[in-house]
Amino acid sequence: MKKLIVMICVFAFAKAYAQQPVAQSGNVIPEFGKTYETPNPDFKTDTDLVFKAVFDVSKAPEDPSVRNPYIETIARFLNMHERAGVPVKNLHVRMAMHGQASYGLLKNELYKEKFGVDNPNIELLEAIDNAGVDIILCGQTAGARNLTEDRRLPLTQTALSAMTILIQSQGEGYRLIAF
Repeated sequence: MKKLIVMICVFAFAKAYAQQPVAQSGNVIPEFGKTYETPNPDFKTDTDLVFKAVFDVSKAPEDPSVRNPYIETIARFLNMHERAGVPVKNLHVRMAMHGQASYGLLKNELYKEKFGVDNPNIELLEAIDNAGVDIILCGQTAGARNLTEDRRLPLTQTALSAMTILIQSQGEGYRLIAF
């Protein structure tokens, strides 16, 4: 009897696991930001809307060998909205980078010198940059953490501060996405 109960439980778990949705690559940034299909959502996506988002990215994983999931959220944002029918030309994204996350903007050799591993964020940052995302570093963070222009990836823009990026962007109609 116990064997039968265990077998039923294992079968039920396997069936439930087999039915679990599978994340799909997107069209905007296929290498990053996989998303799940959301069939017939109750809250419909307005595909005529111009989506202007500014992501406030200040956190980084404790393990420096792990790609920053907060940056990858930007790729997911682009992929899922394009898949839902929002034209790519209607997706405008900025990233305000500061705090611990800013070290992800270091050139590989300097990241490796600091953390002992290759920078896992470079390919992702290049992909979101190629997709038109403005990658903007807080100037105050840059100064405090010695992230001078010659030490960081060339795709980086700078601003007076993260606060400046966030306030100005919201004044220009961007909506804040913070974690």
